[in-house]
Amino acid sequence: MTLFSNWRKFLSQLVKMDSKPEWDALDILSKWFIATRSAVGTITIYSGMIGGLLAWQHNQAAGQPFDFLTWLILTLGLFIAHGTNNLINDYTDFTRGIDKDNYFRTQYGVHPLAQGFWSKTTHLWWFGISGALAFLSGVYALLYTQFAAPVVWLFAFGALILLFYTWPLKYIGIGELSIFLIWGPMMIGGVYYVLTRDWSWAVILASLPVGLNVVTINLGKHTDKGKEDRLKGVRTLPVLVGETAARTITMGAIVLSYLLTIYLVFIPRFFTPVMLLVLLAIPPARLAIQRLSQPRPSAPPAGYPIWPRWFSTVCFVHNRVFSNYFVLALLMDTAIRFFLPAVWR
Repeated sequence: MTLFSNWRKFLSQLVKMDSKPEWDALDILSKWFIATRSAVGTITIYSGMIGGLLAWQHNQAAGQPFDFLTWLILTLGLFIAHGTNNLINDYTDFTRGIDKDNYFRTQYGVHPLAQGFWSKTTHLWWFGISGALAFLSGVYALLYTQFAAPVVWLFAFGALILLFYTWPLKYIGIGELSIFLIWGPMMIGGVYYVLTRDWSWAVILASLPVGLNVVTINLGKHTDKGKEDRLKGVRTLPVLVGETAARTITMGAIVLSYLLTIYLVFIPRFFTPVMLLVLLAIPPARLAIQRLSQPRPSAPPAGYPIWPRWFSTVCFVHNRVFSNYFVLALLMDTAIRFFLPAVWR
């Protein structure tokens, strides 16, 4: 495979790798993509794009320029911050003994520490460099907005979540809430604010379908590994409320993401009707709900290739499809406002 095809693969899917020589042969960027689980990190790119498009709409209507470079720095910084969080997540779980004994995490993807691909020192170096790049992006946002209060608060809150999501937040059942807030209101609303200097509660409302869809991935994953987490004292929300309630919450989040999008089209008319394109994601939503409506099997069905992922798989697929249509529809929504401003007022 070529270098670019490797990057495309590692950005689009989680990989399993058991050979250290195979790992050692990879280039630095490929290792970073795998170690940070960047295939899931692409959800951060979606949030950055959505915040940027909404900011572009605002600035266009106000006759203000759109700062593309600042948007790029913010979005890449958030993407790197997400990867940094995954690195500290793996380090914390490894040092606390969570990832031993063929734990859930090590069954479906590469864990460089648990598999002995690199040392704790090397892992901390990667965390430090990634964290420094993410930190610089945040500092840029602070300087760009002259330390505006909302940006200061978002920067501080984001840093705390990055450092303490794995422990103790995930251990006391509020990790899922943190994910919903970060990938919805904080990222989308934050990028929008930096680029427009306008705090918009309408934008925060518009970010909720995205946040709800992102959190279903973690709800699905934590439900999948509820038994393992319970035994190791990791009290995620599914562990605290039980599988049945967790499945119900996840299904509710999926349905609510559509209801909110429809509401934003027809009631406040925040979106143009083209945003109803997200309804094309209903087939994978239906598949996810069908699977979530039944208890998790104790063993993989015959021929099922990606066990132990069960609920998390259908939630991830639905999130990817929903996000693709949401961004595509928002691009069309933006084009309508730019080229046909009289059509939708």
